[in-house]
Amino acid sequence: MALYRAYRPKTFEEVIGQEHITKTLQNQIMNGHIGHAYLFTGTRGTGKTSVAKIFARAVNCLDPQNGSPCGKCANCLKLQNDNDINVIEMDAASNNKVDDVREIREKVKFMPVDVKYKVYIIDEVHMLTDSAFNALLKTLEEPPKHIIFILATTEVHKLPQTILSRCVRFDFRLVSVKELMAHLEKIFKREKIECDEESLKLIATAGEGSVRDTLSIADSIASYCQGKITKEETLKILGTTDYLLNVEFFNCLKEREVGKMLALIDKMEKEGKNLAVFAKDISRHARNLLVVKTCENANEILSLPDDAYALFDEQAKLFDEKDLIRYMQVFSSAENELRYTLSVRLLLETTCLTAMSGEQVKKN
Repeated sequence: MALYRAYRPKTFEEVIGQEHITKTLQNQIMNGHIGHAYLFTGTRGTGKTSVAKIFARAVNCLDPQNGSPCGKCANCLKLQNDNDINVIEMDAASNNKVDDVREIREKVKFMPVDVKYKVYIIDEVHMLTDSAFNALLKTLEEPPKHIIFILATTEVHKLPQTILSRCVRFDFRLVSVKELMAHLEKIFKREKIECDEESLKLIATAGEGSVRDTLSIADSIASYCQGKITKEETLKILGTTDYLLNVEFFNCLKEREVGKMLALIDKMEKEGKNLAVFAKDISRHARNLLVVKTCENANEILSLPDDAYALFDEQAKLFDEKDLIRYMQVFSSAENELRYTLSVRLLLETTCLTAMSGEQVKKN
């Protein structure tokens, strides 16, 4: 089983990075103040569906523990089955028509079987048509007491205000690199996978705040490395570049050495590195240098090894803030273009020359 499925949280305490949400839901359950409609919004892989399923079990649990499902009572065991008729999941991306919502309106009249609440989890709810939203609105206005709706979306701005006003809204945040690293470390210990700290940080950073994406990346790397993950193999699979290469590249930018920069890009291409990912790494490196240059407690933000931070600190002194901001803008705007262009190397080289623009460049 994939890591993100095997380690899907089963209680609120196991959810990482969303304490502002899980604590509120636990308090509602303990105090008996349960709403009839909830809206979970946030980036993919941050735990919206997982929390919805935990909540569905918790409101029906016969012996909740601090608002979390006990996992042992008859109701908890019953609702662990993904096909249980009391917890209905609907993907609005493929069931977005008014007839699909009308079917829900007919079924909510029926009482739950052997539990207190019937819970409807509608994922990607922003995909519903206007007529489907209107049909859903009627049910949200006058819901039966035994029904709870949980609407999940990554694009909350597409929902009508009439729907938003009838839901208790929770915004799921991106999970920090530190929290993802700690989560990965626990999982790797259980799976008996060796992994050094630098590799952990590379994987957590690549996940970009998504727990699911992080675990999917970790899964593929662990399979490739067969139980012992190294920095070199991680860089190879991710297509990212070592920070030393980023430092070298920025030295070329600073010195305006076109020949060295082009040779460096040629070297990366021959080594099979993803040049689109490299543009993203360069943009992030510019941001890291800006953090080092402008923030008092920079390494609390970056969490770099001491030797790497010393190198970044030394290089940051060579650049003006306005240049670093310009590099961030130039390379981040080119990132999407690089993913789809047929001439990746040519576009990257052009982007690098654009970053140097306005300055005298050295010819080799």
